[in-house]
Amino acid sequence: MDPKNWLDQVQEDILEPALPICDPHHHLWDHPQNRYLLDALLADIGSGHNVVSTVFMECGSMYRADGAEALKPVGETEFVNGIAAMSASGGYGDSRACAAIVSYANLNLGSATSDVLEAHMQASGRFRGIRHASGWDGSEVVRNSHTAPTEHMLADTTFREGFAELSKRGLTFDAWLYHPQIPELTDLARAFPETTIIFDHFGGPLGIGPYEGNREAIFTKWQTDVAELARCQNVVAKLGGLVMPINGFGFHKRATPATSDELVAVTQRYYLHMIEHFGAERCMFESNFPVDKASCSYAVLWNSFKKLTSGFSEAERASLFHDTASRVYRVET
Repeated sequence: MDPKNWLDQVQEDILEPALPICDPHHHLWDHPQNRYLLDALLADIGSGHNVVSTVFMECGSMYRADGAEALKPVGETEFVNGIAAMSASGGYGDSRACAAIVSYANLNLGSATSDVLEAHMQASGRFRGIRHASGWDGSEVVRNSHTAPTEHMLADTTFREGFAELSKRGLTFDAWLYHPQIPELTDLARAFPETTIIFDHFGGPLGIGPYEGNREAIFTKWQTDVAELARCQNVVAKLGGLVMPINGFGFHKRATPATSDELVAVTQRYYLHMIEHFGAERCMFESNFPVDKASCSYAVLWNSFKKLTSGFSEAERASLFHDTASRVYRVET
């Protein structure tokens, strides 16, 4: 079945359509049989919720074809800055897509990373930081991150030399890893308390391969590791990316996509634990689209977030849906 037709099987009324949202995590790419560019993004963010702005997250798109290898990722910033300029022209609706940009720089270059960061900053005033994904697992079933990380990369001396270049420029670091690696991120956060670290996708609690069937034991250990990470005041949490195929909930295998009630039923305890320990002022909801589109529609996903927080205060919900993301990524809308 066509993916759009599959998603269209579940239609829900939009809850609280006026609530302002800054979506701090989505991608843009043009892969064979998988195109997600401005038109597709606008269709999703325009599906009923009040998405006033978004943040682009690196995904290896449109790298430069020529020039120094280290500088090729700057092409992604150049590409997305053009998309952001299109959106900012006002000709594509009121939402400001890609109002902030997070790209990639290879921190394993050590101090030489500085040249790459400077090039990103020159390429766009919207550039806010980098993500160097470190998701690594010994199982062949679990696909390691697209940046080809090594085991224990976050502790590597040269990597940390590159990481040290971020705070000199007021840049952020998005951390994407798998749940066994959370203590490694905690160690990194303690070593660099002046650098803002964004903890992506709950730390990737895995539910496939050797982790399948062990959800309760994994959740218990995950709770402890997250609580310890949350003690680092320089870390903020991005809440989303929890219904990817690697998480093992299996929505992508069904004849029909998930409803918001179904999402709440299986994920609520993860969200509430994160918010309890980080506080709403250090948490932000994210779509992780189009990756999470494998399980549900954009409208359904944000309905689930609104249901999860129906009992929260107005100030807490403002932080979760907009203010934390806007502050951390310096988004004006």
